[in-house]
Amino acid sequence: MRALVSKAIGGPETLEMVELPDLAAGPGQVVVAVKACAINFPDVLIIEDKYQFKPQRPFAPGGEIAGTIDSIGEGVTGWNVGDRVIAMLGHGGLCEKVIADPAKLYRLPEGRSFAEGASLILTYGTTIHALLDRGHIKAGQTLLVLGAAGGVGLAAVELGKAFGAKVVAAVSSEEKAAAAKSAGADETLIYARAPFDKDQSKALAEQFKAAVGRDGAHVIYDPVGGDYAEPALRSIAWEGKYLVVGFPAGIPKLPLNLTLLKSCDVCGVFWGAFAARNPKANQAHIETLFELWEAGKIAPRVTETFAFEDGGKAIAKMAARGAIGKLVVEVG
Repeated sequence: MRALVSKAIGGPETLEMVELPDLAAGPGQVVVAVKACAINFPDVLIIEDKYQFKPQRPFAPGGEIAGTIDSIGEGVTGWNVGDRVIAMLGHGGLCEKVIADPAKLYRLPEGRSFAEGASLILTYGTTIHALLDRGHIKAGQTLLVLGAAGGVGLAAVELGKAFGAKVVAAVSSEEKAAAAKSAGADETLIYARAPFDKDQSKALAEQFKAAVGRDGAHVIYDPVGGDYAEPALRSIAWEGKYLVVGFPAGIPKLPLNLTLLKSCDVCGVFWGAFAARNPKANQAHIETLFELWEAGKIAPRVTETFAFEDGGKAIAKMAARGAIGKLVVEVG
């Protein structure tokens, strides 16, 4: 079987297509024939050894996949060979077959493509945890979403609307604003590209304040970081929640006097650790996501697919912050 692997620390250009021994499920395991693997920002970081987890090399990036069950090990119940599934892996998805934990499999509904299935769990799982458990979002509140046209950004727009919030989507281009609007955003704003000097940072803060209104944003969803963070925080509401999701623009430093002045909370969002520490609560969130998907209130937006051989190009596009919606590598 083929796999696109990282043998040395570096960017997507260092990935190599290799042949590996075929897989068979051992006791308590299933083997999934991968059809589609979604690309997420952790895939950019993990091959550069900048992610929280550093797998032993060689390894394949790719944390979420969809495919069909190829073989089932002793002791596994409830699954059959040929079942269409979604699987969460952490890494290893850019491979024709993977060993998966049956407890981390989800059935891919009929009528949904493998590309859609591979694009659901990580972005929406992160976001539903962020908005409900960390942001305590309520109907009628204002939600400001940075990077609102990316995978987690569009998930935040959709889930924010599903939970009854007014959603203000902040993006870097007209094309991305249109994508956020089509996902349900009530308002959009287009910000300039960082880095910002002091005057530009102040101007962006005023832009955020104007967009969210005089009461401020009750919840700010920030998967961007960098020079965008402080201006966004300046637009927060009294006792608002600032959700720290990711840092593709760099790790920001926030002036803590702002948290005192607004009596607000800066809340970290680490969905993987939450899912591991509280699997029952995470499972309840996943069930809610499938219900919202069935009801048409959320829908993974796969905007570009890549051939297996071009998996590195998908990661490069993610690294360049050029993605709108989800990028998916077609493996099988």
